[in-house]
Amino acid sequence: MSKITYKKAGVDVSKAEEFVASIKKFLKNRGISAFGCVYDLSKKLEKYREPVLVSSSDGVGTKLKIAQELGIHNTVGIDLVAMNVNDIVCLGAEPLFFLDYIACGRLNPKVLREVVGGINKGLKEAGCLFLGGETAEMPGMYKKDEYDLAGFCVGIGEKKVLDGKRVRKGDVVLGLASSGLHSNGFSLVRKVFSEKEIRKYYRELLKPTRIYVKPLLSLLSNKNLSPLSIKGIAHNTGGSFYNKLTKILPKKFSFKIYKNSWKIPEIFKIIQKKANLEDKEMYSTFNMGIGMVVVVEESRAFKVFNFLKKKITTYIIGEVVKREKEAIVLV
Repeated sequence: MSKITYKKAGVDVSKAEEFVASIKKFLKNRGISAFGCVYDLSKKLEKYREPVLVSSSDGVGTKLKIAQELGIHNTVGIDLVAMNVNDIVCLGAEPLFFLDYIACGRLNPKVLREVVGGINKGLKEAGCLFLGGETAEMPGMYKKDEYDLAGFCVGIGEKKVLDGKRVRKGDVVLGLASSGLHSNGFSLVRKVFSEKEIRKYYRELLKPTRIYVKPLLSLLSNKNLSPLSIKGIAHNTGGSFYNKLTKILPKKFSFKIYKNSWKIPEIFKIIQKKANLEDKEMYSTFNMGIGMVVVVEESRAFKVFNFLKKKITTYIIGEVVKREKEAIVLV
């Protein structure tokens, strides 16, 4: 009887070792041991009065299917980073370090190097350390050329986090422009677009999720603008306006959002027409051109707006009003 080795079963340990060796350039001086990673907190702690660790875990979703079908792998790593670090900064925290998890049907070092290169690029943009991760080759769980991504990020901030509890009537809602679809709504996109249309619009579909860490940390650390004037920050991802914005909204108030206050990217109009969707469904699924929302005290709103627009395209998109029925009022 012939031997059935791990390699014959579909798991090539030597190829995994080759891949890990090839990405070590991204992980230099990271305090990696054989069984874990180490991060020195001592210098960071000096900056905070009541420091707490903040964590986030997220993936890229079915945007990966389009990337894999088109053979474009160098941007989804940026998406993975963005989905995590943007959540961290919503709490007023600074992302410290990041770990990835890559699961695949067959380990392809060339493809995964492109993925990890994107992760590294996104982390540089966020000022966050790439501490390590895990790569799992799982034949039978995934098809030969399939892979899935997950990320885990840890940040540091003050114990009194930004949570929206101080949002009040009259506060102003600022919207920071998205780069496109980001990483949400792709199950719908893949349902309504033909393979030919996906290839036609692939540049728009695969644009990496924008990373908002540096402009927002710059805002939060600006003492001239008073950190207390920032009432809440929401990462406009899954569920979009009707879900994510309500996470920072006290129950007796509503966000009144003016749809004509920003330019909606053409790709959303194309999707809406193809899918024959009402506005409410679109604003419940897609970011519609607004990737991050910042709620600001009315008296400081224009100062904050002018500060942000020098760093990123920013719009005044709404206000906080007394709630009558709906939490989100689109007009």
